[in-house]
Amino acid sequence: MRGRTWAVVGAIALLLAFASYVVAPNSPGIPLTLGERDLRDLRFRQGLDLQGGLHVRLEADAPPGRELQAGDLEAARRIIENRINALGVAEPVIQVEGDRRLIVELPGIDDPDEAIRLFRETGNLSIVDTGAEFFEENARLDLPERYPVVLTGRDLVAADVGYDQLGRPLVTFQLTEEAGARFETFTGANLGSVLTITIDAVVVNSARINGVIRDRGEITGRFQPDEAKRIAIQLRYGALPVPLKVVQTLSVRPTLGQESLAASVRAGLVGAILVALFMVLYYRVPGVVACLALPVYVVVVFACIKLVPITLTLAGVAGFILSVGVAVDANILIFERTREEVRSGRTIRTAIETGFNRAWPSIRDSNFTALIICVVLFGFGSGGIRGFAVTLALGIVMSMFSAITVSRTLLRVAVTIPGVRRPGLFGGEFRLREGEA
Repeated sequence: MRGRTWAVVGAIALLLAFASYVVAPNSPGIPLTLGERDLRDLRFRQGLDLQGGLHVRLEADAPPGRELQAGDLEAARRIIENRINALGVAEPVIQVEGDRRLIVELPGIDDPDEAIRLFRETGNLSIVDTGAEFFEENARLDLPERYPVVLTGRDLVAADVGYDQLGRPLVTFQLTEEAGARFETFTGANLGSVLTITIDAVVVNSARINGVIRDRGEITGRFQPDEAKRIAIQLRYGALPVPLKVVQTLSVRPTLGQESLAASVRAGLVGAILVALFMVLYYRVPGVVACLALPVYVVVVFACIKLVPITLTLAGVAGFILSVGVAVDANILIFERTREEVRSGRTIRTAIETGFNRAWPSIRDSNFTALIICVVLFGFGSGGIRGFAVTLALGIVMSMFSAITVSRTLLRVAVTIPGVRRPGLFGGEFRLREGEA
């Protein structure tokens, strides 16, 4: 058992070292990589309330004679959310306001104009037969009054960014099976004709049909990489059901969030110190063990937050602080059971093992109940509520690991130290008299 215990101690030490490496900014040492990223380059992702960002109010800009249909705004909200997520924006908030407006909040945006352009444009793709006519890029075409439309964005299965042989960016696309068969027939019957690709009736490029094309194609032009990515995202996630116009744009500063975060950290530190004093004075050796296990728990949780990654908001910080209380609560359940076993006359080692075994069902059931609540909050909430649920759930899972593995192992190590196996150091000042329950 001792050899196994020391093996677990070594595993915990390695886990703590790795987690510390991930959490520490610009930590020195041998570079460790996750995929193509150096772990030292990872940063905590912060929400709008902590790092600031962009707040945009959009309004439906339906053309004359076009009334908004039920579900148009909700469909636009989903498409905008998909487009923004493809940009890698952390924890965006997109909400419907009233009958014609959408609220979009984007934390940490580097290029607000590009972001607004991405979710404002409808992204309607059309591939039209322009006969023998070539058109310059950015020209506008009246569709479909003058030129027949061969394919639209609804015929696409996928779109992505690619590069030609000279390294110039382009947009690749794949058609549905039915559209591919139709396109094959059309291109086979119209060799030499000109196809013009437009997005929102603006010409991207024109090209002559030199061969039969079936289900795959390319959109080429004088694209910058960011522009090609934007077009691919628009095509991939579909066209907006209604055009949108920007009615208000606000740049949000993180001052209030930073002040609240600083206050939360101070409150958390004061609370941690008071809890540590209580644990040591009341539970003695087990209390000291809990204080040693808690930093391991904190570092591992923060490492998981960076690696997943989870976006930190004020609500998420509150969830983490609450999870610390859950971790301490699990230790209290274990130590109380251990204390009861010591007072009943068991040896220290036996009391520790029995105490953990007796406390586990209560810890398991209470934590699983809390995890169910987190799932409900995540499923029905949005924005900060989801961040709170995810952070709390992660903390709960790690608290079970901390209490059952870290605290238990440290207690096993502690009782190997001479002089520690005294009942008084575990709350066993007396034994129950014969006949007492």
